[in-house]
Amino acid sequence: MSTATATRAAHRAPARGGALAGTRPLLRTSLRHDGRKLAPWVAIVTVLSASSVLVYPWVFPTLESRQALAGAVGANPALGLIFGPAYDLTTADGFNAWRALALGGFLAALGAIFAVVRATRAQEDSGQAELLASGVLGRGSRLLVGAAIALIGSLLVGVVSALVTVLCGGSWGPSLLLGATFTATGWMFAGVAAVTAQIGADARTATSMAVGTLGALFVLRGFAYSVEAPEWTSWVNPLSWMTETRPATGDRWWPLLLAVALTAVLLVVAFALQAGRDFGQGTIKPGPGPARGTTRTPWRLAVRLNRGQIVTWVIAFVLLGVVFGYFATSITDILAGDSAVQQVMAAGATGPEQLVSAFLVTILSLVGIIASVPGVQVLLKVRSEETEDRVEPLLATAVSRPRYYAANVLLALASSTLYVLVAGVFVAWLASTADLGVEFGDVLLQAVATVPAVWTVVAVSVAVVGARPAVSIAAWAGVLLSFGLTLLGPTFGLDDWVLGISPFWHVPNVTVTDVDLTGLGWITLVTAGFLAIGFAGFRRRDLAR
Repeated sequence: MSTATATRAAHRAPARGGALAGTRPLLRTSLRHDGRKLAPWVAIVTVLSASSVLVYPWVFPTLESRQALAGAVGANPALGLIFGPAYDLTTADGFNAWRALALGGFLAALGAIFAVVRATRAQEDSGQAELLASGVLGRGSRLLVGAAIALIGSLLVGVVSALVTVLCGGSWGPSLLLGATFTATGWMFAGVAAVTAQIGADARTATSMAVGTLGALFVLRGFAYSVEAPEWTSWVNPLSWMTETRPATGDRWWPLLLAVALTAVLLVVAFALQAGRDFGQGTIKPGPGPARGTTRTPWRLAVRLNRGQIVTWVIAFVLLGVVFGYFATSITDILAGDSAVQQVMAAGATGPEQLVSAFLVTILSLVGIIASVPGVQVLLKVRSEETEDRVEPLLATAVSRPRYYAANVLLALASSTLYVLVAGVFVAWLASTADLGVEFGDVLLQAVATVPAVWTVVAVSVAVVGARPAVSIAAWAGVLLSFGLTLLGPTFGLDDWVLGISPFWHVPNVTVTDVDLTGLGWITLVTAGFLAIGFAGFRRRDLAR
Protein backbone atom coordinates (compact mmCIF):
# COMPACT_ATOMS: atom_id res chain seq x y z
CA MET A 1 0.00 0.00 0.00
CA SER A 2 1.38 3.42 -0.96
CA THR A 3 1.92 6.19 1.57
CA ALA A 4 -0.83 8.34 0.00
CA THR A 5 -3.29 5.45 0.06
CA ALA A 6 -2.44 4.68 3.68
CA THR A 7 -2.92 8.32 4.64
CA ARG A 8 -6.35 8.45 2.98
CA ALA A 9 -7.37 5.20 4.63
CA ALA A 10 -6.28 6.48 8.01
CA HIS A 11 -8.32 9.64 7.62
CA ARG A 12 -11.36 7.70 6.48
CA ALA A 13 -11.19 5.45 9.53
CA PRO A 14 -13.16 6.65 12.57
CA ALA A 15 -11.00 8.17 15.27
CA ARG A 16 -10.90 6.85 18.81
CA GLY A 17 -13.96 8.05 20.65
CA GLY A 18 -16.16 8.42 17.59
CA ALA A 19 -16.52 10.69 14.57
CA LEU A 20 -16.87 13.80 16.75
CA ALA A 21 -14.14 13.02 19.29
CA GLY A 22 -12.13 16.02 20.44
CA THR A 23 -14.73 18.57 19.32
CA ARG A 24 -14.98 20.41 22.64
CA PRO A 25 -11.25 21.13 23.21
CA LEU A 26 -10.79 21.96 19.52
CA LEU A 27 -13.68 24.43 19.63
CA ARG A 28 -12.35 26.03 22.78
CA THR A 29 -8.88 26.40 21.29
CA SER A 30 -10.19 27.64 17.94
CA LEU A 31 -12.32 30.31 19.59
CA ARG A 32 -9.33 31.46 21.63
CA HIS A 33 -7.05 31.76 18.60
CA ASP A 34 -9.48 32.69 15.79
CA GLY A 35 -12.27 34.36 17.73
CA ARG A 36 -10.73 37.78 17.19
CA LYS A 37 -11.26 37.32 13.46
CA LEU A 38 -15.00 37.50 14.10
CA ALA A 39 -14.71 40.94 15.73
CA PRO A 40 -14.46 43.01 12.50
CA TRP A 41 -17.67 41.49 11.13
CA VAL A 42 -19.51 42.16 14.38
CA ALA A 43 -18.20 45.73 14.45
CA ILE A 44 -19.00 46.55 10.81
CA VAL A 45 -22.58 45.30 10.95
CA THR A 46 -23.15 46.98 14.32
CA VAL A 47 -21.89 50.32 13.02
CA LEU A 48 -24.06 49.96 9.90
CA SER A 49 -27.21 49.47 11.97
CA ALA A 50 -26.50 51.81 14.87
CA SER A 51 -25.38 54.67 12.61
CA SER A 52 -28.71 54.58 10.81
CA VAL A 53 -30.77 55.44 13.88
CA LEU A 54 -28.16 57.97 15.01
CA VAL A 55 -27.85 59.82 11.71
CA TYR A 56 -31.49 59.71 10.62
CA PRO A 57 -32.99 62.42 12.88
CA TRP A 58 -29.99 64.65 12.24
CA VAL A 59 -29.98 64.37 8.44
CA PHE A 60 -33.77 64.16 8.02
CA PRO A 61 -35.27 66.23 10.85
CA THR A 62 -38.57 67.17 9.16
CA LEU A 63 -41.35 65.33 7.37
CA GLU A 64 -40.55 67.23 4.17
CA SER A 65 -36.94 66.05 4.22
CA ARG A 66 -38.08 62.47 4.78
CA GLN A 67 -40.51 62.67 1.89
CA ALA A 68 -37.67 64.03 -0.25
CA LEU A 69 -35.60 61.02 0.81
CA ALA A 70 -38.39 58.71 -0.34
CA GLY A 71 -38.45 60.52 -3.68
CA ALA A 72 -34.67 60.26 -4.08
CA VAL A 73 -34.72 56.54 -3.28
CA GLY A 74 -37.60 55.94 -5.68
CA ALA A 75 -35.86 57.90 -8.45
CA ASN A 76 -32.78 55.69 -8.15
CA PRO A 77 -33.95 52.07 -8.58
CA ALA A 78 -30.32 50.92 -8.38
CA LEU A 79 -30.66 51.46 -4.62
CA GLY A 80 -33.40 48.86 -4.58
CA LEU A 81 -31.06 46.32 -6.13
CA ILE A 82 -28.68 46.70 -3.21
CA PHE A 83 -30.81 47.63 -0.22
CA GLY A 84 -34.13 46.07 -1.13
CA PRO A 85 -37.58 47.68 -0.90
CA ALA A 86 -38.06 50.80 1.21
CA TYR A 87 -41.30 50.09 3.05
CA ASP A 88 -41.15 53.11 5.36
CA LEU A 89 -38.59 55.91 5.28
CA THR A 90 -40.47 58.25 7.61
CA THR A 91 -39.17 56.64 10.81
CA ALA A 92 -35.68 55.87 12.07
CA ASP A 93 -36.50 52.17 12.48
CA GLY A 94 -37.95 51.94 8.98
CA PHE A 95 -34.93 53.70 7.54
CA ASN A 96 -32.60 51.38 9.44
CA ALA A 97 -34.47 48.32 8.15
CA TRP A 98 -34.06 49.55 4.56
CA ARG A 99 -30.42 50.57 4.89
CA ALA A 100 -29.07 47.72 7.01
CA LEU A 101 -31.14 44.55 6.53
CA ALA A 102 -29.87 43.38 3.15
CA LEU A 103 -26.34 44.78 3.39
CA GLY A 104 -25.86 43.75 7.02
CA GLY A 105 -27.04 40.24 6.24
CA PHE A 106 -24.65 40.10 3.29
CA LEU A 107 -21.72 41.04 5.53
CA ALA A 108 -22.75 38.55 8.22
CA ALA A 109 -22.92 35.84 5.55
CA LEU A 110 -19.43 36.71 4.28
CA GLY A 111 -18.02 36.43 7.78
CA ALA A 112 -19.69 33.03 8.26
CA ILE A 113 -18.38 31.73 4.92
CA PHE A 114 -14.80 32.73 5.70
CA ALA A 115 -15.01 31.21 9.21
CA VAL A 116 -16.23 27.83 7.97
CA VAL A 117 -13.74 27.52 5.10
CA ARG A 118 -10.86 28.72 7.28
CA ALA A 119 -11.57 26.02 9.88
CA THR A 120 -12.07 23.24 7.34
CA ARG A 121 -10.51 23.25 3.87
CA ALA A 122 -7.93 25.93 4.60
CA GLN A 123 -6.52 23.77 7.39
CA GLU A 124 -6.32 20.81 5.02
CA ASP A 125 -4.52 22.87 2.40
CA SER A 126 -1.97 24.15 4.91
CA GLY A 127 -1.32 20.76 6.51
CA GLN A 128 -2.59 21.91 9.91
CA ALA A 129 -5.54 19.51 9.73
CA GLU A 130 -3.25 16.52 9.27
CA LEU A 131 -1.33 17.51 12.39
CA LEU A 132 -4.59 17.77 14.34
CA ALA A 133 -5.78 14.42 13.00
CA SER A 134 -2.69 12.73 14.44
CA GLY A 135 -4.28 13.11 17.89
CA VAL A 136 -7.63 11.95 19.22
CA LEU A 137 -9.81 13.83 16.76
CA GLY A 138 -12.88 12.51 14.97
CA ARG A 139 -13.33 12.88 11.24
CA GLY A 140 -16.28 15.23 11.60
CA SER A 141 -14.87 17.32 14.43
CA ARG A 142 -13.23 20.05 12.34
CA LEU A 143 -16.35 20.56 10.24
CA LEU A 144 -18.49 20.73 13.36
CA VAL A 145 -16.08 23.23 14.93
CA GLY A 146 -16.01 25.36 11.78
CA ALA A 147 -19.80 25.43 11.64
CA ALA A 148 -20.01 26.17 15.37
CA ILE A 149 -17.62 29.12 15.08
CA ALA A 150 -19.68 30.57 12.22
CA LEU A 151 -22.95 30.03 14.11
CA ILE A 152 -21.56 31.65 17.26
CA GLY A 153 -20.10 34.54 15.26
CA SER A 154 -23.41 35.15 13.47
CA LEU A 155 -25.25 35.07 16.79
CA LEU A 156 -22.86 37.68 18.16
CA VAL A 157 -23.45 39.86 15.10
CA GLY A 158 -27.19 39.79 15.69
CA VAL A 159 -27.14 40.25 19.47
CA VAL A 160 -24.49 42.99 19.62
CA SER A 161 -25.91 44.97 16.69
CA ALA A 162 -29.44 44.81 18.14
CA LEU A 163 -28.40 45.93 21.62
CA VAL A 164 -26.17 48.75 20.38
CA THR A 165 -28.91 49.91 17.99
CA VAL A 166 -31.38 50.07 20.87
CA LEU A 167 -28.88 52.04 22.97
CA CYS A 168 -28.52 54.49 20.07
CA GLY A 169 -32.25 55.11 19.89
CA GLY A 170 -33.78 52.20 18.00
CA SER A 171 -36.99 50.56 19.16
CA TRP A 172 -36.70 47.18 20.86
CA GLY A 173 -38.94 45.11 18.58
CA PRO A 174 -37.62 46.21 15.15
CA SER A 175 -34.00 46.27 16.35
CA LEU A 176 -34.15 42.75 17.78
CA LEU A 177 -35.82 41.42 14.64
CA LEU A 178 -33.27 43.16 12.44
CA GLY A 179 -30.44 41.62 14.46
CA ALA A 180 -32.12 38.22 14.16
CA THR A 181 -32.10 38.54 10.34
CA PHE A 182 -28.33 39.12 10.47
CA THR A 183 -27.90 35.98 12.55
CA ALA A 184 -30.21 33.89 10.37
CA THR A 185 -28.46 34.99 7.18
CA GLY A 186 -25.08 34.10 8.65
CA TRP A 187 -26.38 30.70 9.71
CA MET A 188 -27.73 29.88 6.27
CA PHE A 189 -24.46 30.68 4.55
CA ALA A 190 -22.47 28.86 7.21
CA GLY A 191 -24.41 25.84 5.91
CA VAL A 192 -23.69 26.79 2.30
CA ALA A 193 -19.96 27.12 3.05
CA ALA A 194 -19.96 23.78 4.87
CA VAL A 195 -21.28 22.16 1.69
CA THR A 196 -18.92 23.95 -0.71
CA ALA A 197 -15.98 23.08 1.58
CA GLN A 198 -16.68 19.45 0.74
CA ILE A 199 -17.20 20.06 -2.98
CA GLY A 200 -14.36 22.45 -3.88
CA ALA A 201 -10.90 21.19 -4.73
CA ASP A 202 -9.29 23.63 -2.29
CA ALA A 203 -10.13 26.45 0.10
CA ARG A 204 -10.10 29.12 -2.60
CA THR A 205 -12.55 27.17 -4.78
CA ALA A 206 -14.80 26.47 -1.80
CA THR A 207 -14.87 30.15 -0.85
CA SER A 208 -15.53 31.25 -4.44
CA MET A 209 -18.46 28.86 -4.75
CA ALA A 210 -20.03 30.01 -1.49
CA VAL A 211 -19.49 33.73 -2.16
CA GLY A 212 -20.73 33.28 -5.74
CA THR A 213 -23.93 31.70 -4.42
CA LEU A 214 -24.37 34.58 -1.98
CA GLY A 215 -23.76 37.19 -4.70
CA ALA A 216 -26.20 35.58 -7.14
CA LEU A 217 -28.97 35.30 -4.56
CA PHE A 218 -28.31 38.87 -3.39
CA VAL A 219 -28.68 40.33 -6.90
CA LEU A 220 -31.73 38.21 -7.71
CA ARG A 221 -33.39 39.28 -4.47
CA GLY A 222 -32.95 42.97 -5.26
CA PHE A 223 -34.00 42.47 -8.87
CA ALA A 224 -37.18 40.60 -7.94
CA TYR A 225 -38.30 43.32 -5.54
CA SER A 226 -37.35 46.16 -7.88
CA VAL A 227 -39.38 44.87 -10.84
CA GLU A 228 -42.22 43.73 -8.58
CA ALA A 229 -41.86 40.10 -9.63
CA PRO A 230 -44.58 37.58 -8.67
CA GLU A 231 -44.87 36.90 -4.96
CA TRP A 232 -43.63 33.32 -5.26
CA THR A 233 -40.17 34.62 -6.19
CA SER A 234 -39.82 35.92 -2.63
CA TRP A 235 -40.09 32.40 -1.26
CA VAL A 236 -37.62 30.59 -3.52
CA ASN A 237 -34.74 32.87 -2.52
CA PRO A 238 -33.52 32.44 1.09
CA LEU A 239 -32.34 36.05 1.25
CA SER A 240 -35.86 37.21 0.43
CA TRP A 241 -37.10 35.39 3.53
CA MET A 242 -35.18 37.91 5.59
CA THR A 243 -36.70 40.83 3.70
CA GLU A 244 -40.15 39.40 4.33
CA THR A 245 -39.64 39.75 8.09
CA ARG A 246 -40.22 43.49 7.50
CA PRO A 247 -38.77 45.04 10.68
CA ALA A 248 -40.61 48.23 11.72
CA THR A 249 -43.42 47.70 9.20
CA GLY A 250 -44.64 44.15 9.82
CA ASP A 251 -42.36 42.59 12.42
CA ARG A 252 -42.78 39.02 11.20
CA TRP A 253 -40.62 36.53 13.06
CA TRP A 254 -41.81 33.30 11.45
CA PRO A 255 -39.67 33.51 8.22
CA LEU A 256 -36.65 33.01 10.48
CA LEU A 257 -37.83 29.43 11.05
CA LEU A 258 -37.28 28.75 7.35
CA ALA A 259 -33.68 29.93 7.70
CA VAL A 260 -33.08 27.65 10.69
CA ALA A 261 -34.55 24.68 8.82
CA LEU A 262 -32.40 25.37 5.74
CA THR A 263 -29.28 25.66 7.90
CA ALA A 264 -29.96 22.27 9.46
CA VAL A 265 -30.51 20.63 6.06
CA LEU A 266 -27.31 22.10 4.62
CA LEU A 267 -25.23 20.95 7.58
CA VAL A 268 -26.62 17.41 7.27
CA VAL A 269 -25.69 17.43 3.57
CA ALA A 270 -22.20 18.73 4.39
CA PHE A 271 -21.51 15.94 6.88
CA ALA A 272 -22.80 13.35 4.40
CA LEU A 273 -20.48 14.70 1.69
CA GLN A 274 -17.53 14.75 4.06
CA ALA A 275 -18.00 11.08 4.88
CA GLY A 276 -17.46 10.16 1.24
CA ARG A 277 -14.51 12.33 0.18
CA ASP A 278 -10.76 11.86 0.52
CA PHE A 279 -8.82 14.02 2.95
CA GLY A 280 -7.41 17.07 1.14
CA GLN A 281 -9.60 16.47 -1.90
CA GLY A 282 -13.00 17.85 -2.83
CA THR A 283 -15.91 16.00 -4.35
CA ILE A 284 -14.96 17.74 -7.59
CA LYS A 285 -11.33 16.79 -8.15
CA PRO A 286 -9.00 18.92 -10.32
CA GLY A 287 -7.53 17.36 -13.43
CA PRO A 288 -3.80 16.64 -13.73
CA GLY A 289 -1.53 19.37 -15.08
CA PRO A 290 0.50 19.09 -18.29
CA ALA A 291 3.40 16.63 -18.35
CA ARG A 292 5.72 19.48 -19.36
CA GLY A 293 5.37 23.10 -18.32
CA THR A 294 4.35 25.58 -21.01
CA THR A 295 4.34 28.81 -18.98
CA ARG A 296 7.33 30.87 -20.10
CA THR A 297 6.53 34.48 -19.18
CA PRO A 298 5.19 36.32 -16.08
CA TRP A 299 2.12 37.33 -18.07
CA ARG A 300 1.24 33.73 -18.94
CA LEU A 301 1.86 32.72 -15.35
CA ALA A 302 -0.50 35.41 -14.07
CA VAL A 303 -3.17 34.34 -16.55
CA ARG A 304 -2.73 30.68 -15.62
CA LEU A 305 -3.05 31.36 -11.90
CA ASN A 306 -6.21 33.43 -12.40
CA ARG A 307 -7.85 31.85 -15.44
CA GLY A 308 -10.47 29.95 -13.44
CA GLN A 309 -11.43 33.14 -11.65
CA ILE A 310 -11.53 35.08 -14.95
CA VAL A 311 -13.84 32.58 -16.64
CA THR A 312 -16.13 32.55 -13.61
CA TRP A 313 -16.33 36.34 -13.47
CA VAL A 314 -16.98 36.63 -17.22
CA ILE A 315 -19.97 34.34 -16.85
CA ALA A 316 -21.09 36.31 -13.81
CA PHE A 317 -20.93 39.61 -15.70
CA VAL A 318 -22.85 38.18 -18.63
CA LEU A 319 -25.63 37.31 -16.21
CA LEU A 320 -25.24 40.64 -14.43
CA GLY A 321 -25.51 42.49 -17.74
CA VAL A 322 -28.68 40.60 -18.63
CA VAL A 323 -30.24 41.29 -15.22
CA PHE A 324 -29.31 44.97 -15.21
CA GLY A 325 -30.24 45.33 -18.87
CA TYR A 326 -33.67 43.85 -18.31
CA PHE A 327 -33.98 46.07 -15.27
CA ALA A 328 -33.24 49.08 -17.49
CA THR A 329 -36.04 48.13 -19.88
CA SER A 330 -38.49 48.33 -16.96
CA ILE A 331 -37.20 51.62 -15.61
CA THR A 332 -40.10 53.76 -16.84
CA ASP A 333 -42.67 51.45 -15.26
CA ILE A 334 -40.72 51.38 -11.99
CA LEU A 335 -40.47 55.16 -11.85
CA ALA A 336 -44.13 55.57 -12.80
CA GLY A 337 -45.15 53.38 -9.88
CA ASP A 338 -43.43 55.54 -7.27
CA SER A 339 -45.71 58.30 -5.97
CA ALA A 340 -42.82 60.34 -4.56
CA VAL A 341 -41.06 60.35 -7.92
CA GLN A 342 -44.28 61.34 -9.68
CA GLN A 343 -44.56 64.39 -7.40
CA VAL A 344 -41.01 65.44 -8.28
CA MET A 345 -41.66 65.05 -12.00
CA ALA A 346 -44.99 66.86 -11.78
CA ALA A 347 -43.22 69.80 -10.14
CA GLY A 348 -41.00 70.08 -13.21
CA ALA A 349 -37.78 69.40 -11.28
CA THR A 350 -36.81 66.72 -13.77
CA GLY A 351 -38.17 64.65 -16.61
CA PRO A 352 -38.28 60.96 -17.49
CA GLU A 353 -35.39 61.30 -19.96
CA GLN A 354 -33.11 62.77 -17.30
CA LEU A 355 -34.10 60.07 -14.82
CA VAL A 356 -33.41 57.29 -17.32
CA SER A 357 -30.05 58.81 -18.23
CA ALA A 358 -29.06 59.24 -14.58
CA PHE A 359 -30.16 55.68 -13.86
CA LEU A 360 -27.94 54.25 -16.61
CA VAL A 361 -24.95 56.19 -15.24
CA THR A 362 -25.64 54.81 -11.77
CA ILE A 363 -26.20 51.24 -12.90
CA LEU A 364 -23.00 51.20 -14.95
CA SER A 365 -21.10 52.72 -12.03
CA LEU A 366 -22.42 49.86 -9.92
CA VAL A 367 -21.17 47.43 -12.57
CA GLY A 368 -17.79 49.16 -12.39
CA ILE A 369 -17.60 48.87 -8.62
CA ILE A 370 -18.37 45.15 -8.82
CA ALA A 371 -15.81 44.75 -11.64
CA SER A 372 -13.11 46.23 -9.43
CA VAL A 373 -13.55 43.38 -6.92
CA PRO A 374 -11.89 40.67 -9.10
CA GLY A 375 -9.20 43.19 -10.01
CA VAL A 376 -8.36 43.57 -6.34
CA GLN A 377 -8.41 39.78 -5.98
CA VAL A 378 -5.71 39.45 -8.65
CA LEU A 379 -3.43 41.76 -6.65
CA LEU A 380 -4.17 39.97 -3.38
CA LYS A 381 -3.24 36.74 -5.16
CA VAL A 382 0.22 38.24 -5.64
CA ARG A 383 0.44 38.69 -1.88
CA SER A 384 -0.70 35.13 -1.15
CA GLU A 385 1.88 33.76 -3.58
CA GLU A 386 4.52 35.73 -1.69
CA THR A 387 3.54 34.45 1.73
CA GLU A 388 3.56 30.89 0.40
CA ASP A 389 7.17 31.39 -0.79
CA ARG A 390 6.43 30.91 -4.48
CA VAL A 391 7.57 34.30 -5.75
CA GLU A 392 11.14 34.38 -4.46
CA PRO A 393 12.29 31.33 -6.50
CA LEU A 394 10.71 32.89 -9.57
CA LEU A 395 12.54 36.20 -9.07
CA ALA A 396 15.80 34.30 -8.60
CA THR A 397 15.68 33.70 -12.36
CA ALA A 398 15.94 36.32 -15.10
CA VAL A 399 12.49 37.70 -14.21
CA SER A 400 12.75 41.14 -12.62
CA ARG A 401 10.47 42.45 -9.92
CA PRO A 402 8.92 45.22 -12.08
CA ARG A 403 8.26 42.75 -14.88
CA TYR A 404 6.59 40.24 -12.57
CA TYR A 405 4.46 42.88 -10.84
CA ALA A 406 3.57 44.58 -14.13
CA ALA A 407 2.16 41.31 -15.50
CA ASN A 408 -0.21 40.98 -12.56
CA VAL A 409 -1.18 44.65 -12.54
CA LEU A 410 -1.89 44.56 -16.26
CA LEU A 411 -4.04 41.47 -15.81
CA ALA A 412 -5.99 43.12 -12.98
CA LEU A 413 -6.69 46.24 -15.06
CA ALA A 414 -7.42 44.35 -18.28
CA SER A 415 -9.73 41.78 -16.70
CA SER A 416 -11.71 44.48 -14.85
CA THR A 417 -12.09 46.36 -18.13
CA LEU A 418 -13.31 43.19 -19.83
CA TYR A 419 -15.96 42.63 -17.17
CA VAL A 420 -17.32 46.18 -17.49
CA LEU A 421 -17.51 45.94 -21.27
CA VAL A 422 -19.12 42.48 -21.22
CA ALA A 423 -21.88 43.68 -18.90
CA GLY A 424 -22.08 47.01 -20.78
CA VAL A 425 -22.77 45.26 -24.08
CA PHE A 426 -25.78 43.43 -22.66
CA VAL A 427 -27.09 46.50 -20.83
CA ALA A 428 -26.72 48.56 -24.02
CA TRP A 429 -28.38 45.91 -26.16
CA LEU A 430 -31.41 45.48 -23.92
CA ALA A 431 -31.77 49.20 -23.13
CA SER A 432 -31.63 50.15 -26.82
CA THR A 433 -34.40 47.69 -27.69
CA ALA A 434 -36.78 49.33 -25.22
CA ASP A 435 -38.55 52.63 -25.75
CA LEU A 436 -36.19 54.63 -23.54
CA GLY A 437 -34.79 57.07 -26.05
CA VAL A 438 -31.22 55.75 -25.77
CA GLU A 439 -29.02 54.17 -28.43
CA PHE A 440 -26.78 51.12 -28.16
CA GLY A 441 -23.65 53.17 -28.87
CA ASP A 442 -24.48 55.76 -26.22
CA VAL A 443 -24.90 53.19 -23.46
CA LEU A 444 -21.77 51.28 -24.49
CA LEU A 445 -19.83 54.55 -24.56
CA GLN A 446 -21.06 55.22 -21.04
CA ALA A 447 -19.63 51.84 -20.01
CA VAL A 448 -16.30 52.79 -21.59
CA ALA A 449 -16.32 56.09 -19.69
CA THR A 450 -16.71 54.11 -16.45
CA VAL A 451 -13.49 52.13 -16.99
CA PRO A 452 -11.01 54.83 -15.77
CA ALA A 453 -12.82 54.93 -12.41
CA VAL A 454 -12.48 51.15 -12.15
CA TRP A 455 -8.74 51.48 -12.79
CA THR A 456 -8.45 53.98 -9.94
CA VAL A 457 -10.07 51.58 -7.48
CA VAL A 458 -7.81 48.72 -8.62
CA ALA A 459 -4.80 51.03 -8.43
CA VAL A 460 -5.44 51.50 -4.70
CA SER A 461 -4.81 47.77 -4.25
CA VAL A 462 -1.71 48.03 -6.44
CA ALA A 463 -0.29 50.63 -4.06
CA VAL A 464 -1.23 48.67 -0.93
CA VAL A 465 0.12 45.30 -2.08
CA GLY A 466 3.24 46.89 -3.56
CA ALA A 467 4.17 49.23 -0.73
CA ARG A 468 2.39 48.09 2.47
CA PRO A 469 1.25 44.46 2.08
CA ALA A 470 1.16 43.99 5.86
CA VAL A 471 -2.13 45.95 5.79
CA SER A 472 -3.48 44.17 2.71
CA ILE A 473 -7.02 44.57 4.06
CA ALA A 474 -6.66 48.22 2.99
CA ALA A 475 -6.67 47.01 -0.62
CA TRP A 476 -10.47 46.96 -0.31
CA ALA A 477 -10.65 50.61 0.77
CA GLY A 478 -11.32 51.87 -2.76
CA VAL A 479 -14.15 49.39 -3.28
CA LEU A 480 -15.83 50.19 0.03
CA LEU A 481 -15.54 53.97 -0.31
CA SER A 482 -16.77 53.92 -3.89
CA PHE A 483 -19.72 51.74 -2.97
CA GLY A 484 -20.83 53.85 -0.03
CA LEU A 485 -20.31 57.26 -1.62
CA THR A 486 -21.72 56.36 -5.04
CA LEU A 487 -24.93 54.78 -3.80
CA LEU A 488 -25.63 56.56 -0.51
CA GLY A 489 -23.71 59.83 -0.75
CA PRO A 490 -26.17 61.72 -3.00
CA THR A 491 -29.13 60.40 -0.99
CA PHE A 492 -27.70 61.88 2.22
CA GLY A 493 -26.89 65.16 0.50
CA LEU A 494 -23.14 65.01 1.14
CA ASP A 495 -20.97 67.86 -0.12
CA ASP A 496 -19.32 67.55 -3.52
CA TRP A 497 -15.82 67.36 -2.04
CA VAL A 498 -16.88 64.29 -0.05
CA LEU A 499 -18.59 62.64 -3.01
CA GLY A 500 -15.50 63.41 -5.11
CA ILE A 501 -13.48 60.93 -3.05
CA SER A 502 -15.17 58.21 -5.09
CA PRO A 503 -13.70 58.04 -8.59
CA PHE A 504 -17.13 57.11 -9.95
CA TRP A 505 -18.42 60.56 -9.00
CA HIS A 506 -16.16 61.92 -11.76
CA VAL A 507 -17.61 59.67 -14.48
CA PRO A 508 -19.40 62.02 -16.93
CA ASN A 509 -22.78 61.40 -18.49
CA VAL A 510 -21.70 61.00 -22.12
CA THR A 511 -25.28 60.93 -23.40
CA VAL A 512 -25.66 64.69 -22.91
CA THR A 513 -24.17 67.53 -24.91
CA ASP A 514 -21.11 69.46 -23.76
CA VAL A 515 -19.57 66.53 -21.90
CA ASP A 516 -16.96 67.61 -19.35
CA LEU A 517 -14.06 65.14 -19.28
CA THR A 518 -12.04 67.03 -16.68
CA GLY A 519 -12.99 64.55 -13.97
CA LEU A 520 -11.63 61.62 -15.96
CA GLY A 521 -8.37 63.48 -16.38
CA TRP A 522 -8.01 63.99 -12.63
CA ILE A 523 -8.74 60.37 -11.71
CA THR A 524 -6.29 59.24 -14.40
CA LEU A 525 -3.57 61.24 -12.64
CA VAL A 526 -4.59 59.71 -9.30
CA THR A 527 -4.41 56.24 -10.87
CA ALA A 528 -0.92 56.94 -12.17
CA GLY A 529 0.14 58.08 -8.69
CA PHE A 530 -1.13 54.91 -7.02
CA LEU A 531 0.57 52.76 -9.66
CA ALA A 532 3.87 54.58 -9.15
CA ILE A 533 3.65 54.03 -5.37
CA GLY A 534 2.91 50.35 -5.87
CA PHE A 535 5.76 49.67 -8.29
CA ALA A 536 8.27 51.65 -6.23
CA GLY A 537 7.29 49.81 -3.08
CA PHE A 538 7.36 46.34 -4.64
CA ARG A 539 10.79 47.00 -6.11
CA ARG A 540 12.35 47.97 -2.78
CA ARG A 541 10.62 46.03 -0.01
CA ASP A 542 11.38 42.57 1.31
CA LEU A 543 9.25 39.77 -0.04
CA ALA A 544 6.67 38.11 2.21
CA ARG A 545 7.05 40.92 4.77
